[in-house]
Amino acid sequence: MSDAAGTQRLRSMAGGAMGGNARSALDTPALLVDLDVMEANIDHVARACRAAGVNWRPHVKSHKTVEIARMQIAAGAIGVTCAKLGEVEVLAAAGITDILIANQIVGEMKIRRLMALPQESDVIVSVDSRENVAELAAAAQKAGRRLRVVIEVNTGMNRAGVEPGAPAVALANFIAQHPSLRLVGVMGWEAHVTAIQDPTIKAEAVADAIALLTDSAEACRRGGHDMSIVSCGGTGTLLYCVSQPGVTEVQVGGAIFNDEHYRTHYGIDLPCALTVLATVISRPNPTRVILDVGRKAMSTDMALPRPLGLDAAAVKLSAEHAQIELGAPSDTPRVGDKIELVVGYSDTTIHLHEEIVALRGGAVEAVWKVAGRGRIK
Repeated sequence: MSDAAGTQRLRSMAGGAMGGNARSALDTPALLVDLDVMEANIDHVARACRAAGVNWRPHVKSHKTVEIARMQIAAGAIGVTCAKLGEVEVLAAAGITDILIANQIVGEMKIRRLMALPQESDVIVSVDSRENVAELAAAAQKAGRRLRVVIEVNTGMNRAGVEPGAPAVALANFIAQHPSLRLVGVMGWEAHVTAIQDPTIKAEAVADAIALLTDSAEACRRGGHDMSIVSCGGTGTLLYCVSQPGVTEVQVGGAIFNDEHYRTHYGIDLPCALTVLATVISRPNPTRVILDVGRKAMSTDMALPRPLGLDAAAVKLSAEHAQIELGAPSDTPRVGDKIELVVGYSDTTIHLHEEIVALRGGAVEAVWKVAGRGRIK
């Protein structure tokens, strides 16, 4: 949906009101982003990367939206990072290039789709096994392409990734035997240290984890391999990952929104840009507020959403309702009033919605389709 078409549809929904009162006229639940806040957060991350001399390749799984990816690139991002091939297809079709797939693309069906991407999308695929390298190389040779790959290194998260050091070099040597592949570096994700609360201990843990990646890159360089890309980092390590020696780029994504999870668990001191607008549909008693939004519009897997403007003692979500218990009896808010809630975790809330309503100063400026919604294959 184009901005113009989406805005026109909202104008109809809101009875023609597209000025300062447009927010209150929106139907609910609605996913909102404050453009001033998000743009400031984008600028904050971009400036932090520039100051540290590293590139920014933001992860788009947090927003899944073409327009936001373009804003990040306009702010200085060199490209984007995707979790799934379906996201890549959406972005490549929109003309976005230099895309890192921070995941393994395995199996004939997915590799056929990978090879069908436009050459100009210039994707980079993560690998961590000889079997996957061999099947990618065969497909690329058949398609007449030379595919860029990075080796995923396990830096302690113990999910995917080859072990650091000699195993990474051995895989690099194997990749070099396949002329249809071009090894360009390594990547990793130090997620296991994100929740450490003590700043000093966290800084040391981030440095230790990323050193496994950078040391592996250096070992590969000594073996004669191109290690132009050393990619890591996320919002949970934003304060530390950009300053690690040997890192060439970071994948920080969710910081552009910030949310309750990043704010409370990871200590990210940025304003929150993403909210869900809901309507009060019931006031059973003076301390209970019932909203028309539940788990089908807001996730609770990492943190509970936070209602704005209410003295909320407790928040509980069911499938289609939010139940807020106030700290003291009150006759407000009233049935029909609108309430905004800061999302608990943006990554698992965005994909529940078909569109994001972008506001500036309380007025609707654009409506963006969540183009990557449902693109989980």
